[in-house]
Amino acid sequence: MTTMAAKGPRRAVAVGIGHYLPERVVPNSEFETMMDTSDEWIRARTGIERRHFAADGETTSQLGIKAAEAALANAGLTADDIDAIVVATSTPDLTFPSVATMIQTGLKMSGGFGFDVQAVCAGFIFALSTANAYIISGQAKRVLVIGAETFSRIMDWDDRTTCVLFGDGAGALILEGQDASGTNADSGILSLDLNSDGQYRDLLFVDGGVSKTQSTGVLKMQGKEVFRHAVEKLAKTAHTALDSVGLHSDDVDWIVPHQANLRIISRTAQKMGVGMDRVIVTVQDHGNTSAASIPLALSVGVSQGKIKKGDVLVAEAIGGGLAWGSAVIRW
Repeated sequence: MTTMAAKGPRRAVAVGIGHYLPERVVPNSEFETMMDTSDEWIRARTGIERRHFAADGETTSQLGIKAAEAALANAGLTADDIDAIVVATSTPDLTFPSVATMIQTGLKMSGGFGFDVQAVCAGFIFALSTANAYIISGQAKRVLVIGAETFSRIMDWDDRTTCVLFGDGAGALILEGQDASGTNADSGILSLDLNSDGQYRDLLFVDGGVSKTQSTGVLKMQGKEVFRHAVEKLAKTAHTALDSVGLHSDDVDWIVPHQANLRIISRTAQKMGVGMDRVIVTVQDHGNTSAASIPLALSVGVSQGKIKKGDVLVAEAIGGGLAWGSAVIRW
């Protein structure tokens, strides 16, 4: 486990947020025509009511470009104000080059650099940590952090327990280095907690890849085991990140969790001692969008007027690896 509290005179402060969802909305009822399932069954077990699927030919980078454009507009910035792009994704357009460089070109960004981070559903937290390090070290002033996925492309349509869970989308957050006091009263990223344990890799994985099968493969998951690990590990990582900067559950205005399953979200909040009235929930509308789910939820929370300047947020996620982590952010 690696735990770090951002220290010193600089903080990575959120200055812009945006998201994009593909036009096609897929309600639970659409799956009833394809397999032995029902809207009631899906809602009861997951809380999901609908999700968005990318159109034929619509790629992860295209979703990311539109989310990035929305974040830039929200911040009142242009692409040339950005020093770096870090994209969290497990569903890149191509094996290489990175989605980040494709987004860089799509934004007509003339300088800077970009690369991808792969930690599956926890990817956005890992990307945040990477961007934070660039900013507090002085290597970048502004970093565009994007979570973008087209998980509909890696579904096993014969497995009703997994294919109903996932959706496509993208969210983007702009972080800017600003002077700070070094206390937990600062705006920006206050602490991060990152973890992984490869012994659990068989609980959630894709059964294809360049080196092993020379194919894309499809998602495989042991749902009950992932659920058990998620509740335990998410509550623990959130407490670790809060403790590292002297904050407690009572100080948290909003939990912004990875949107995998409503039961995981509610059980984790319960273990943290936080009521569901302080949790941003979008899983009913988006399904599990993997690395895109936290920035999507952040963007929706801001657009709905829930998340306000000065609010203390805890974002936490777990994904294949297993990899998991959390971030404490003062908005």
